[in-house]
Amino acid sequence: MRGAGSKCAGTHGCSGLDGGFPGSPGNSRGIGEKDTGVPNTTTGTATGGNLLAVSDLHVAYKENRALVETLRPRSDADWLIVAGDVGEQYADIEWTLRLLAERFAKVIWSPGNHELWTHPHDPVDLRGEKRYLHLVELCRSLGVDTPEDPYPVWHGEGGPVAVAPLFVLYDYTFRVPGAHTKEESLRRAYEAGIVCADEHFLHPDPYPSRDAWCRARVEYTERRLAAVDPAHRTVLVNHFPLVREPTRILRYPDFAQWCGTELTADWHTRFRAAAAVYGHLHIPRVTWHDGVRFEEVSVGYPREWQPRPPREPLRVILPRPAGEGAEGRVS
Repeated sequence: MRGAGSKCAGTHGCSGLDGGFPGSPGNSRGIGEKDTGVPNTTTGTATGGNLLAVSDLHVAYKENRALVETLRPRSDADWLIVAGDVGEQYADIEWTLRLLAERFAKVIWSPGNHELWTHPHDPVDLRGEKRYLHLVELCRSLGVDTPEDPYPVWHGEGGPVAVAPLFVLYDYTFRVPGAHTKEESLRRAYEAGIVCADEHFLHPDPYPSRDAWCRARVEYTERRLAAVDPAHRTVLVNHFPLVREPTRILRYPDFAQWCGTELTADWHTRFRAAAAVYGHLHIPRVTWHDGVRFEEVSVGYPREWQPRPPREPLRVILPRPAGEGAEGRVS
């Protein structure tokens, strides 16, 4: 999504303003809810190294694909969180996750909205939940952890923490100021010309709507998180911010309704988060909420990151960066 000063405050393309990709003109049970006998967490092998994170790689852009080819661990024990929006087409997603899985000791993936699009040029034309499950199977074939797998436990410095990749979506509750219903908020966004391309490409099948799919995912994910060993803190990984506050920097507040749900507002305190990792906004920075560090770790589109001063694209989540105090910094 574009930064606060851009014409469209959305990460996924806005109808009437810009394409969301290069060349662009149910069931009520949560996935994985059935008891498989697999524990809710699994012990990782890392006793050193770093827990790193990145999101919004958008590898359909050749500049971003070249950047991905430069991503390497700092040590053989490094884990990498990929917090969504690798790309839109299945082949691009597979290429990226395969490359990263070959380089890092563990890769942990949380889907973004772009992976869930039914892209008009993608031979894999699955929709909604079927597409998501297909991506989960791809990840498993590569050894990449997903929101449907036991949460790996990081035992490096700052651990033990359960690293929990989440798939929660959004439900239009981050509404336009003054709007009291989803319908009113969407109407005002359409009138302003600020409309997420998800409205055209992200299908909720078999659910009746994206917000219904979101609610099902919230219910399922709450049960998973509640089952984590209470002796473990967590790193919560979701493509969308778990709280609304990070979206208030958006130049166009209309876009916030595609950026999360109020149903997750207390998860960082309720589920003992040492950190919350997200992307989507294309505004990489650190903020603190209720004493918990929130890391926006996106790369974004070339037109966004190329004008900025060079920075390391992989953010260190653990161990906590030296010199960061109890409330850290806001950047």
